[in-house]
Amino acid sequence: MNSSLLARRVKTEKPMRPVLDFFFFYGSIYTYLSVMRIEKLATAAGLEVRWCPFNLREILIEQDNTAFTRNLARMSYCWRDVQRRAARHGLDFVSRPPYPVDAELLALRVGVIAANEGWCPRYSRATFGNWFIDHKVTGLPDHVSEVLARVGQPAGEILARASSAEADRLLNQTTKAARDFGVFGSPSFVVQNELFWGDDRLEEAIEFCQSRFPD
Repeated sequence: MNSSLLARRVKTEKPMRPVLDFFFFYGSIYTYLSVMRIEKLATAAGLEVRWCPFNLREILIEQDNTAFTRNLARMSYCWRDVQRRAARHGLDFVSRPPYPVDAELLALRVGVIAANEGWCPRYSRATFGNWFIDHKVTGLPDHVSEVLARVGQPAGEILARASSAEADRLLNQTTKAARDFGVFGSPSFVVQNELFWGDDRLEEAIEFCQSRFPD
C-alpha cells in the first residue's frame, strides 16, 4: 500500500506500531533540514516514517498564501535561519543555493513514485543534497536523472512514469491527504490527527508519537 493511502488511513485506524507521517515539498528550504535528519531520529526513537511528498504550491494557492516568497526581508531571514539550524545539526550549508526550484514539479512527481515504491528516503536526501550542497537546480531533467542514477533507479523509465496518469493519481492522493489533515506548510508531521509544522517541531512530533505508543 502506498504512503499517501496509509497517511489517510491514520484518521480511522490505529497503526500496529508508532508511525510518523512526513508531509514535505521539494521546493521548501526548511525541508532540507528535516529530510536529512528524520530517519536517524525516528530510528533512534523506534518509529516508522511514512514519506508523503505533496504539492504545497497547490495548497498555498487555495489558501491565498503565496505572498511570503516576495518578502525579501523575510526570505533573507529564512535563509540565515536555515544556515544557523544546519550548523546546529551538523548539516552542510556552503552558501545560499538557487531558489526557487522544481518549477515543473518533476522532482515532486518522481518523489510520489519513490514514496509508493519505498525508495523515497534515499531519493529525497540525494535530491536535497544536489540542491543545497551541489547547488544544482532541483527539478531540471538532467539533475533529476543524475539523482536517480545515484540511487540506482532507471532514469529514463522513471522520468517517463513521472509524466503519466500514475504520477497524477499519486500526487493527487498525497496532496488530498495533506489538505485533509490541515497541512499548510512544509515540512509537516502528522501523528494520527495531530499536526506539527516546521523543522523545529520535528523532535516534538517524535516525542508526541512516542507518548501515543508507550509500549
